[in-house]
Amino acid sequence: MKPRHKRMALIAVGLTAVGIAATLVLNALRSNMAFFFTPTQIAAHEAPTGRGLRVGGLVETGSVRRDGVTVHFIVTDTAHSIPVTYTGILPDLFKEGKGVVAQGEMSANGVFQASEVLAKHDENYMPPEAAEALKRAQASGESTGKTLVMDTERQAK
Repeated sequence: MKPRHKRMALIAVGLTAVGIAATLVLNALRSNMAFFFTPTQIAAHEAPTGRGLRVGGLVETGSVRRDGVTVHFIVTDTAHSIPVTYTGILPDLFKEGKGVVAQGEMSANGVFQASEVLAKHDENYMPPEAAEALKRAQASGESTGKTLVMDTERQAK
């Protein structure tokens, strides 16, 4: 083989290796990515189904119910609410009326099945997305306090 052909073969092998590495990295990032949605966006069916996502807002006062290690609560952005179920140990800062972000998936019956719950870390902090969603919901004046429960007929469409 001529030196020119050896160089071209080496470049082709290098480009192939870089392409495979980039594909593996992008695939790993896509599988670990979870977008943030508010209860209002989920009620408007803007959230993807069958994918991991995050929902954030305030824990509705009086909504926390414990069944052993399973906790049921409602997350609201003052316009819409979403029932959430979480099995595990909650963060120490998890309280009613405080900010929370839950990561998981929406189930077929309209209940968010959380795999992870994150609570705010001090009195002034709230995730920027959740704070913006609360501001928008309060500005629109749509404080209905209704809990979102998706019926199976609507999902079948």
